[in-house]
Amino acid sequence: MAAARPTPTDSLSFCLAQLAAATGEGLGGGKDTATNETPLGHALLALRTRHVKAAGGIERFRARGGLLPLLALLRRASAAGPAPSQAGSCSAPSSVESAASAGPAPSSVSTHSAPSSSTSSPPARLRKTLDLALSILANCCTEGACRAEVRKLGGILSLVTILQCVKTDSIQNRTARALGNLAMEPESCRAIHSAGTVPLLVESLTACQDSQCRQSVVRAIRNLADSPQHRLALAQQGAVRPLAELLAAAPDPALTLALVRALLELSRGCSRACAEQLSLGGGLGPLVSLTSHPKKAVREATILILANLCAQGLVRPALGNAGGVEVLLGELQRRRGPNGAGPASQQPLVRAVCLLCREAINRARLRDAGGLELLMGLLRDPRASTWHPRVVAALVGFLYDTGALGRLQALGLVPLLAGQLCGEAGDEEEEGREAASWDFPEEWTPERVEAGSFRSLRSWLISEGYFAGPGDISPDRSPERCPLPPPPEPTELTSPSPGPALLRTPRALRSLRRSPAAPEEPWGREGPALLLLSRFSQAPDPSGALVTGPALCGLLAYVTGAPGPPSPRALRILARLTCNPACLEAFVRSYGAALLRAWLVLGVAPDDWPALRARPLSRRSQHRELGEMLLQNLTVQAESPFGVGALTHLLLSGSPEDRVACALTVPFICRKPSLWRRLLLDQGGLRVLLAALTRPAPHPLFLFFAADSLFCLQGLVSPRATSALPPAAPGGQEVPSPCLYEPLLGPAPTSAPDLHFLLDSGLRLPAQRAAASTASPFFRALLAGSFAEAQMDLVPLRGLSPSAAWPLLHHLHGCRGCGASLRPVPPLGQPLLGSEAEEALEAAGRFLLPGLERELEEAVGHIHLGPQGGPESVGEVFRLGRPRLAAHCARWTLGPERCPRKRALALAGLVEAAGEETGPLTEALLAVVMGGELGVRGPSLDC
Repeated sequence: MAAARPTPTDSLSFCLAQLAAATGEGLGGGKDTATNETPLGHALLALRTRHVKAAGGIERFRARGGLLPLLALLRRASAAGPAPSQAGSCSAPSSVESAASAGPAPSSVSTHSAPSSSTSSPPARLRKTLDLALSILANCCTEGACRAEVRKLGGILSLVTILQCVKTDSIQNRTARALGNLAMEPESCRAIHSAGTVPLLVESLTACQDSQCRQSVVRAIRNLADSPQHRLALAQQGAVRPLAELLAAAPDPALTLALVRALLELSRGCSRACAEQLSLGGGLGPLVSLTSHPKKAVREATILILANLCAQGLVRPALGNAGGVEVLLGELQRRRGPNGAGPASQQPLVRAVCLLCREAINRARLRDAGGLELLMGLLRDPRASTWHPRVVAALVGFLYDTGALGRLQALGLVPLLAGQLCGEAGDEEEEGREAASWDFPEEWTPERVEAGSFRSLRSWLISEGYFAGPGDISPDRSPERCPLPPPPEPTELTSPSPGPALLRTPRALRSLRRSPAAPEEPWGREGPALLLLSRFSQAPDPSGALVTGPALCGLLAYVTGAPGPPSPRALRILARLTCNPACLEAFVRSYGAALLRAWLVLGVAPDDWPALRARPLSRRSQHRELGEMLLQNLTVQAESPFGVGALTHLLLSGSPEDRVACALTVPFICRKPSLWRRLLLDQGGLRVLLAALTRPAPHPLFLFFAADSLFCLQGLVSPRATSALPPAAPGGQEVPSPCLYEPLLGPAPTSAPDLHFLLDSGLRLPAQRAAASTASPFFRALLAGSFAEAQMDLVPLRGLSPSAAWPLLHHLHGCRGCGASLRPVPPLGQPLLGSEAEEALEAAGRFLLPGLERELEEAVGHIHLGPQGGPESVGEVFRLGRPRLAAHCARWTLGPERCPRKRALALAGLVEAAGEETGPLTEALLAVVMGGELGVRGPSLDC
């Protein structure tokens, strides 16, 4: 087959020459376009179909200077379009052409009324020329370099002129397409806005009937919405309502997609004007219907539009009436499902659902559609921690919805709220004034319009000195709620009065609509959670929700850990709970009273045990004062007839756990001797508590609570007892007694021994038979009786090491306090079990030497339970199994010199050492608590 014969239009140079000739370039004068119509048409067609569409064709066309004659052709063709009688209505083209010759013009084109259809349509030849030229320009503007050059050559004003003067659908379509391509870069977008293009696009959108033309115009509007300022400008110039009206007319699928994409861009950071126009244009219902569109792109864009609209309070009630609440809830539930999307896609929906909670009508819909469960799921999800402050603030809307509050309490809201008090602040942006609840819409009045009576009242208040200036008077005091002018410079008041300091409020707290929090209290990050907790605490019996371990820990963590002074609302919640008789049993069962004392009075939080944490001394006194006040409230309840009955019932008829909790709590909240004696002594509460020490701990701080409870009970039993510590062992600071055994030692003893004891190691120790027989019944029978050892000069002593035998022989010869008993005791930090001290104690018992046993026990106590001893030594001493040492350990544990932490650590060591043998520990602690041996000095808080 023969190849096609080449034509002149195959050459780019030929086509550019035709463009230049048609615009009069290089000809020295104007040329009639009719004479060159056919070559120009062929050249434009070749440029459009072959040269520009070829690979790299747009860049070659620009590099060869094709944009300049193309734009000149568009100016000339648009200027020749309307009839001479219509020149007045399209005066812009001549000015645009003159301005374009000198470069881009920053001035905008004036918008006039559209010319009639009989005169605005150009001739067929001219229309074809414009169609081809605009198509070429639109294709070129798909590349950034061409867009920049078109902007520099003033092409934007040329396109605006065509859009204004030539009202043919095909011309409007291609012009809008070119403008839409140009708007893809910020500089050109700003220039298009400055040229006054938006009203012309809106006019074209409402006038044209062609779907393709409408799609191009909608796309141009969408591309022009590239920034918040431009989106606001588009909405204020009426670009949103025509889009909503077209969407309500059920257009074809392609136009529907274009409209939805444009509305999505326009609704980002939704402005009041955008929401109003979308609602007035009847777009809410169609948008809700499109959420079930078969095309995914339409569905997702529509859902995001609805989510964006929720930022405007004025449209949320209408959106709820159209079914938007159920749609957004369902979509959020789907995205949070197992096969849902990630957190980034859930964020706008979470924000929308939370904003919908601000109107009562939408709250009712949300509650019926399962929204409460969804919000609770968000609060439980650690991955959604960024949204937790927003969700809690949304739940404040249900503050007076009794049914919703009951449901939220049943779902476990209270412990989650308590955990939110000390959580990290979310990264959510603050909502604007227009996102406030529409249940109380503002009355918009013109600026600086005030009623005469209000002006008179304001003048009188200023003249009397109640306010320093007009800016100090809240607009809420005006019946018209009109904005006031800026306050003048502060001036000195001529008439001093004590009133202004009390009546003047911080300007930061003033707003046209009051927040739910009281205006006299700060509304910080924890404000919504505290407000809900306060609402729950006002129930007749809030114990089931608030008097629990997690809730109390959250409140106390906030009170003690807030960076500044805690909110007074949190303190009122705690006071309200401790003053409510219905909460007394819950405080006992949950160890709440012990927790209040430990955390506030003693400064030991659950996270501080057993590790020690430094606390600011400046606020410790405030916490202690608060704790004592709360415990006093509980004391009032416990000592009332109702409280006495409740505590008696718990101790006698409660579960084993309740009996232990009641016995532990009584010393904290009962001060009447008749009451605590009856509960703890007569009814066995103390033994119940002591028996529970070796069982599995019912609370992480149980041993700390138990040690503190025993210490408090000891103070109640003997408030004036004097301190009686174990007697000091020999070898301390006292002068040691003379040693009576030393004369028998050495190569030349002063007193001749008549007996030697042979140890297993072969060591021979001298002794006197008469002294040994007198000191012990065992040795009397052995050495002076009928046994063979009575006739022996070398008596074996089996099972004794030299160190263990040393204090034994000293004691046999009358030494008391010479320091020999300290020799077998290992130094502090080394174990006592298996040591020579244990061997010496066993030998003292085996040889019937109770005095030696006491002396050795005192030596052990002197070293391991003395001033240098610590809580870890108490368990080591108790493991020796000696009753007197067990009593020494109990006295050390409950001694007033110990800080609460050391006291609890010592008790934990005792419990561990006791194991399953609870009898010795119970008896030792019982004897110390009831023996009146310790004083009443308050516990030291310094470790």
